[in-house]
Order: sequence, then structure tokens, then C-alpha cells
Amino acid sequence: MNYTTQMDAARQGIITNEMTAVAQKEHVEVAALRELVAAGKVVIPANRNHAGLEPCGIGQGLKTKINVNLGVSNDCCDMEAEMEKVKWAVELRADAIMDLSCYGKTAEFRRRLIGISPAAVGTVPVYDAVNFYDKELEEITADEFLAVVEQHAKDGVDFMTIHAGINRETAVRFEKNKRLTNIVSRGGALLYTWMKLNSRENPFYERYDDLLDICRKYDVTVSLGDACRPGSLTDATDAAQIQELIVLGELTKAAWEKDVQVMIEGPGHMALNEILPNMLLEKKLCHGAPFYVLGPLVTDIAPGYDHITSAIGGAIAAAGGADFLCYVTPAEHLRLPTLGDMKEGIIASRIAAHAADIAKGIPDARRWDDDMSEARRNLDWERMFKLAIDPEKARLYRVESQPEDKDTCTMCGKMCAVRNVNKVINGIIG
Repeated sequence: MNYTTQMDAARQGIITNEMTAVAQKEHVEVAALRELVAAGKVVIPANRNHAGLEPCGIGQGLKTKINVNLGVSNDCCDMEAEMEKVKWAVELRADAIMDLSCYGKTAEFRRRLIGISPAAVGTVPVYDAVNFYDKELEEITADEFLAVVEQHAKDGVDFMTIHAGINRETAVRFEKNKRLTNIVSRGGALLYTWMKLNSRENPFYERYDDLLDICRKYDVTVSLGDACRPGSLTDATDAAQIQELIVLGELTKAAWEKDVQVMIEGPGHMALNEILPNMLLEKKLCHGAPFYVLGPLVTDIAPGYDHITSAIGGAIAAAGGADFLCYVTPAEHLRLPTLGDMKEGIIASRIAAHAADIAKGIPDARRWDDDMSEARRNLDWERMFKLAIDPEKARLYRVESQPEDKDTCTMCGKMCAVRNVNKVINGIIG
């Protein structure tokens, strides 16, 4: 192998197996895809130690991807239950799985996840560092943080969230501009606290070159975390968020200088009218790097329904340029999600992503909808079920309420417009 990362290969004019696989799945020309990878506008997270990975591309001109979060925590440390979620996430066609484990046998869980997941796997090393070293946060050294990053890379993690943008300058901006919900990012809060306790620079910012050397060695994609993402509508697009975004743009260029692939993470909670301007800001300030959004949740009043508030924001964000949606479940802000919550979150995110792909004119996105419309016109129920984004639920609803006429449903019965117009057109009545 005469290249280190997918970006390095692309810049040398080399078309990798991963690029070929992505181009075939996306129905795009592989030469054009290679140019986008070389320019940093598409990433292919593909750690060379992740055996069995089915590579996916994230970025300009490609289908909007979705990520599923899971992992063990102090209050919910059932590893087998989380492994069952992994299997369901793969079955439900998640494009990536992010392990947010922060308690217990995190290394075992991570390695088992990588071993069975054909989807890209992401982690947040700062969570694991607190658990792994089992000592006070302020006592963890920069070397120890980086050691955890390298261990994750060795294990085969494809992308890592690194909160390097909350440096001391960003922290001052946050402190001078008071927020309603302060810092809601778990990784961001940990690093802000570490900086305050130690009166030191963020170790991931200060040692960014060392971090990049690790990522280059294993071809880990850096997902630059948004420590200052808004946790409420009021805090959206404020000084701290924009300050951090400016820093993330600078860190993006530094990563590209070492041929390291980069994604940018984004908001958060945000009113509908602010979403599109934020997509433009990210693409401008971060030089077209793929944008990975956590929602955005478009209202703060819907606990129990935040998969819906997120899907609304995600569809608008992706139609406006976001490339990767982090799913949100009905349990957001309330508890660790169950299998049922996870399914609801995945389906909601996939609907949002697909709706955005239609708006963006992604190749073949509209064909699925046209096929479903044709099946509806023909009252071909079996084909409708097969084409449904959730065939099981569609079939269940049909079975639960049987019509007198099998061609119709119990909503309209013999007044079914489709059935009656078909008969007229076909000369059966009239």
C-alpha cells in the first residue's frame, strides 16, 4: 500500500477499493468521487483495522447518511442489550454506529461492536478516558488522552469526535456571552472543566498535530465536535458557537495538510429560520467539509417526541447542505433509549435524509417514491409493503383493520378515489 489515508490516495490519483465501492452504491463516477475526497468535500471513514467494513461516503453529491448512538453507561450497563441494539441498527440500515460508552468494560464493548458492524464505527475518546483511568478528571494528562485515542484507532474505530475547538479563546467567548443552557455537550463540558481546573489549554487543541499523526497512521476520520452547540433555541447562532466554528475551520485546514479526513459537527437546538443560514456558515467557514448535524431540534417543548422535532430540522438541514444526520429518539433528554425508541429514531432520521435527498436531486432518490406511487395507483398492497421504509409497521396497520373490499382500505372503502378512477379509465364502469 503506497498511501496512508483515503485522502492521501485520492490526492495521488489512486482509486481505492473503498472509493470504488462507494461510487457503485451512490451511482456516481468514481473519478469524480476521488476528486471530492481529495478536496475534503467527501470522507470515507475506513480504518484499515476495521475488518468487514462496508464503506460509505459522506459529503457533497452523495446520499444523506444517518448515525445511531448507543453504548453502556453507569445507570444502564447491560452490554448484551446494547449489542442487540447494534444488530437492530445494522438491520435498519444505519450508515454509522457511534459508541458513546462511558462506564465499565468499554474496550470489550467497542471491540465487539467493531467485530460485528459492517457500518462505520465512531467513538468519543474523552468519554472513555475518564472511565479508563479511573481518576479525577483534572489528573488526566494530555499524553493519557492521546493514548486513549491511539487505542481506539488500533481497535479499528473509523471516526472519532474530538472537541478540539473549545480552546481557551472559545472558552472566554462563552464566558463573556451568557447562555440559557450553557454547555450541553458532554465532551465539551469535560474539556472545559479540565481547562478551568488545570488553567491549561485544551489538550486536543494544544496537541492537535500529535492527534493528526495518530489519525493518519490508521486512517481515522476526525469528526470535529461542537462543544458549544446550542442546547436551546435561545442559544443558537451565538458568539460561542460561531467562535468555535471559526476554530474548527482552521483545524480542518491543518488536518488536510496531513491528508487526514475531516467532518464538522453542528447544532443542536435551532429555530427553523436559522437552519439554512447555519448550513451556509459551516460550508463557508469550514471550506466545504462534510457537515454532521445533531438534529437540529426545532423546538424545546416536545420531550417524548424529539425524534419528530429532530426529523423536521434534519430534513431542512440536509436539504440545505448537511451531509450526515445523528439520529434522535423519543427518549432524548429523558433516558437511555430502548430498542423500540431506537427504531423510531432511525426511521425518523431515514425519512428526513430521504426527503432531503429528493430536494437535493441525489441520483435515483426520487425513483423509490415513484415506484411506491405506481404501486398505490395499482392498489398493489404487497408491493407497497415491500417498498415501505418500515414494511413491518405498514403490514401490521393493514392487517389490524380489514376492509370489506380487499382493494381498498377502511378509511375510504368503496369511495376509494384510486379504485374508482381506475375502473373508469379501464372502462369497467360508466
